[in-house]
Amino acid sequence: MTVHLDVTDGVGTLRLDRPPMNALDIALQDRLRELAEEITRRDDVRSVVIWGGEKVFAAGADIKEMRAMDHAAMVTRSRGLQDAFTAVARIPKPVVAAVTGYALGGGCELALCADVRIAAENARLGQPEILLGLIPGAGGTQRLSRLVGPSRAKDLIFTGRQVKAGEALAIGLVDRVVPADEVYREAQSWAARLAAGPAMALRAAKECVDAGLEAGIDTGLALERSWFSALFATEDREIGMRSFVEEGPGKATFTR
Repeated sequence: MTVHLDVTDGVGTLRLDRPPMNALDIALQDRLRELAEEITRRDDVRSVVIWGGEKVFAAGADIKEMRAMDHAAMVTRSRGLQDAFTAVARIPKPVVAAVTGYALGGGCELALCADVRIAAENARLGQPEILLGLIPGAGGTQRLSRLVGPSRAKDLIFTGRQVKAGEALAIGLVDRVVPADEVYREAQSWAARLAAGPAMALRAAKECVDAGLEAGIDTGLALERSWFSALFATEDREIGMRSFVEEGPGKATFTR
């Protein structure tokens, strides 16, 4: 398999495994979608780490495979490509990308599907599709611009240049930079902390932020109001409020 799912104490690790560069061929894309949908269904997976290994996150699409495709083939395949990445972006649980080495093209687009990105000091991110006479096709034109703003996204997409970890942090493309040998540990620690949190409230928060960004503020506020009220029906809300009153903030043990 080109992608593996390992679950430990509520944290699922989606491990890309297509040496040497984790090129995102069709088989890997389809497997990624299958596992993202599985994670969405599974109650025992409460948070997720996307991990490409110690050396590289994902260096982009399989160019040899793509080169063999004509216009008609890509018209058909492009939906499957986007669907795979959208399945990751729509996992209703906290997701962190642990980025080492190259995260280029589809690799960068995959990292953009996470809620948080922790990068190694040696990380290089970018959307080099323009150098192939193409544009990003797995959500890069949309998710990158929403994350770093349209001007910065256009600079990266128009030039195809690679961004080092320091610049990626400065422009908001990644959220934290750590030594390469600490990336997975940092990501796993973040995910483990949230795996112990109130699952339904975390799902509500993610949906409100993500869906609200795609709609007007009135629609976003209505969604927030609906979820806020709905959470009063959950056991975790009762646990959290009781713990706050009796023990102080941050000491609740939520249902698993």
